[in-house]
Amino acid sequence: MENICQKFGANVRKYRISAKLSQETLAEIASLHRTYISDVERGHRSISLGNIQKIATSLNIEVYQLFIF
Repeated sequence: MENICQKFGANVRKYRISAKLSQETLAEIASLHRTYISDVERGHRSISLGNIQKIATSLNIEVYQLFIF
């Protein structure tokens, strides 16, 4: 069973791919490190609300969309 970090990470990856962005490009736009984005997408990192907002803004989506599982 997937935990919330894995589900959230899968959504980040889905929206990143839909936006045709690499992990590196998303990280640059969001002012985060590429390995941080990789860890989030794999569900290996619990993420702060501030970074959730950065990622959503960088993907041009609303924050809540990352939580629709």
